[in-house]
Amino acid sequence: MSLARPALGHGIGLRTRHFPEFLAERTPVDWVEALSENFMAAGGRPLDVLAKVRRDVPVVLHGVSLSIGSVEPLSERYLSDLERLVRRIEPALVSDHLCWGTHRGQYVHDLLPLPLTEEALDHVAARVRQVQDRLGRQLLLENPSGYIAFRDSTLSEWEFLAELSRRADCGVLLDVNNIYVSSRNLGFDPVDYLEGIPAERIGYVHLAGHTDKGRFLLDSHAAPVPEEVWALHRLLLRRLGRVSTLVEWDDEVPPLDELVAQSHKAAEIEAEVLEEPGRLAS
Repeated sequence: MSLARPALGHGIGLRTRHFPEFLAERTPVDWVEALSENFMAAGGRPLDVLAKVRRDVPVVLHGVSLSIGSVEPLSERYLSDLERLVRRIEPALVSDHLCWGTHRGQYVHDLLPLPLTEEALDHVAARVRQVQDRLGRQLLLENPSGYIAFRDSTLSEWEFLAELSRRADCGVLLDVNNIYVSSRNLGFDPVDYLEGIPAERIGYVHLAGHTDKGRFLLDSHAAPVPEEVWALHRLLLRRLGRVSTLVEWDDEVPPLDELVAQSHKAAEIEAEVLEEPGRLAS
């Protein structure tokens, strides 16, 4: 099966601070991404806000707690809540992270890395197929930011993701900032990552800022998209052409117009790349 990849344009994350503006008028963005777990309750104001936004623009649901890489069974309660939310909102896409975060019934509230091995690949692919069968749609998995690597890993992360997308017939949410952060922390060439993911499996793209902690970079989502991430994004656009793109900003969240301006910058950069001499617009 080919990946369902709607042309969404350029969006931003839906954050609580900006609820009043979203309720007051149609915000000048093409789409929004909502953190699934924030809207899984059966009712309440957040879900009402999301339903209103969904009437104005497409919504993508993005989870942080699926724990697709855990060795424990997938949470029936979580899948039930997610399935109900998907039916209610009818999102354009559903995504989560290539990670794990549960152990012995406890959730550690972090996106922990996987050993990148054939055994882990088989395990995660089976779980992705289980989720997709439950939801009746394809799942997209995001590359996490990396701070440590397993000695037993036999695959690069891009090789793992590429093969996972083939075996499970799922998509990839490609986070360009995470690629840059991980490349600096773990010592690989980010261009190898960009070129290693099958273009047809990339459903959409994340852009964000990070924080330099001296010994490492932290995927903080607390700043504008830096120039080095924009530069990587330009390389990706030259390969992909037009692609749905979202700017994340989750900590020290700025006023809405500042976040919207980042999204508009992403659109301007895409237009510039598509108009480069010798390039056919997609």
